[in-house]
Amino acid sequence: MTNTYRLGIIGFGHMHINNVAQLFDAHPQVQWVACSDTMPIGPELRKAPYTREWNRENVMSFTGMDTYYDVFYEMLVKEDLDIVIVTCENAQHPAVVEACAASGVSVCVEKPMAASLPDALRMVRACIANDVSMVINWPLTWSPAARQAKELIDEGTIGRVLEVKWRSGHTGPLGQGAAHAGVEDEAETLSGVERAATWWHQTAAGGGAMLDYCCYGAMVSRWYIGKPAQAAMGMRANLHSQWGDAEDNAAMLVRFPGAMALLEGSWTTLDHGVPTGPIIYGTTGTLLVGSDDEGPFVRLTRGGGDTTVYRPDPLPEGRHNVAYEFIHHLDTGEPVHPTLDMQNNLEYMAILDAGLRSAGSGQIELVDSAAWSIG
Repeated sequence: MTNTYRLGIIGFGHMHINNVAQLFDAHPQVQWVACSDTMPIGPELRKAPYTREWNRENVMSFTGMDTYYDVFYEMLVKEDLDIVIVTCENAQHPAVVEACAASGVSVCVEKPMAASLPDALRMVRACIANDVSMVINWPLTWSPAARQAKELIDEGTIGRVLEVKWRSGHTGPLGQGAAHAGVEDEAETLSGVERAATWWHQTAAGGGAMLDYCCYGAMVSRWYIGKPAQAAMGMRANLHSQWGDAEDNAAMLVRFPGAMALLEGSWTTLDHGVPTGPIIYGTTGTLLVGSDDEGPFVRLTRGGGDTTVYRPDPLPEGRHNVAYEFIHHLDTGEPVHPTLDMQNNLEYMAILDAGLRSAGSGQIELVDSAAWSIG
């Protein structure tokens, strides 16, 4: 017998809800029930593509949902839900997940897991205490090339991993030319003052380029290196977005046993100039994850011009995106992909948290290994 899963959404601040909701909407076992939002620090000044009001209207339109609650706690009390998609501002993740867990509802949380390691610990403890599932959705998980790079690393193709480099950036989550946000029309681009009113540019809400982009590097470096991180050094700067108090550029240097990682995130990037990767440097070769007109690829380079280009196969049907992966897990009890697992995500969050603390202290900060495993 095929299970039907009753779904809700909490949070329209993150524009990724448009993509994640589409993925769940296409799953045959999903039944949409209701949605709600969190209370922002302050109101947004204008509705434009991928602002929270626009996100809500768009998602409710294509899913056909017509029930919206002003207060998400009320939705959890009145509705019988199996899964809630959490796409609110980062600082709101723990309160939402704790409320869902207390109601017996499993959660799919958009990356990053939280705004701090203590917040992430609250989320995991709540899920364990209430025997519900939580996955953290990383768009990079669904990259066939990123998966093949991991397979090549595990096969010893480049020897021992020495360094992972991750850089990602655009012109800001609501900036003109940010392709993932689709903001191409200059008339639709928010002014600096209008962007400052969105949570992305508010430190207290969990905004900023370090949480938004260095989180990917924390995840992929731990995944590829295969060992717990030890320490991190972080730096944050607001170079071109002075109307907001969150940083628009950030970098982290992370120390692993016998390896290191360089993680960069930018909201001021008009053109990358060089491949963004990730790039993985090993003792016997280098891997570059990328894409071109033919599709995704992994390029292996050794000395003397010895180069091999791999074209990855598509991900297996039935587990090819977060909706299918999560529902497969709930149907069968089988583990989710390691990058989605909430315990593993505590490790990724511990790396990111050390970088955030370092950016504040100006010192190298140890990664908190004591928090990695909760039973």
